Amino acid sequence: MKISEPQKKFLRGLGHQLKPVITVGDAGLSDSLIKEFSSTIDHHELIKVRIRAGDRETRDRIISELCQRESANLVTRIGNVALVYRRNDDKPKIPLPLD
Repeated sequence: MKISEPQKKFLRGLGHQLKPVITVGDAGLSDSLIKEFSSTIDHHELIKVRIRAGDRETRDRIISELCQRESANLVTRIGNVALVYRRNDDKPKIPLPLD
């Protein structure tokens, strides 16, 4: 699902108060981390992910791979924290504004 810029702005406002709930460490994207990410984002829809990687290129690659594997949308990334959204089709919690 593609989200528009006004929807991203809305989600950034909601995400401002959130704390990172998933941390990607030196081991990278392990199977257990992917499983935990999937479970958490199903429940919350909007989460912050902290990436503990050395440089920007590595962080961007990890975020991109995580979003692709789990069909999630990157809302924003500031430093080593990414705000990620994936709508739960069974029980949507966050009503996105229409464009």
